[in-house]
Amino acid sequence: MRISIVVAEFNYDVTSRMYEVAKERAAALNLEVVHTAWVPGAFDMPVVADALLRRDDVDGVAALGAIIKGQTKHDEVIAHSTARALADLSVRHGKPVSLGITGPGMQERHAFARIRPVAERAMEALLKIDGELAKIRM
Repeated sequence: MRISIVVAEFNYDVTSRMYEVAKERAAALNLEVVHTAWVPGAFDMPVVADALLRRDDVDGVAALGAIIKGQTKHDEVIAHSTARALADLSVRHGKPVSLGITGPGMQERHAFARIRPVAERAMEALLKIDGELAKIRM
């Protein structure tokens, strides 16, 4: 399976580590990372994911990010709108888009604690969903 990874630069200390874990897990699962895109934040992911999903050499996209709670509910708005847009893209293109984005309502210490499990699950979800789609399309 050929995948792309879209990573948010916002909260880079967390997301850069998520990216490294995701690449390790992808290699272990024999997923070929054909493109990596770094975007300013989670909200910016859908437009790049859409462009990647249009490519014939991309079978799925993993979105990696960390949305940490601030003093307002801005984190909730970003998380919900991004998750909805990514889910819509997956359905529209018929290709898996995994949500490796932590938050909302999360403090920084929680984001660091979730780096490995979230990044690994994002890679595993791509493979699992692709397998299920292949069975359905037979």
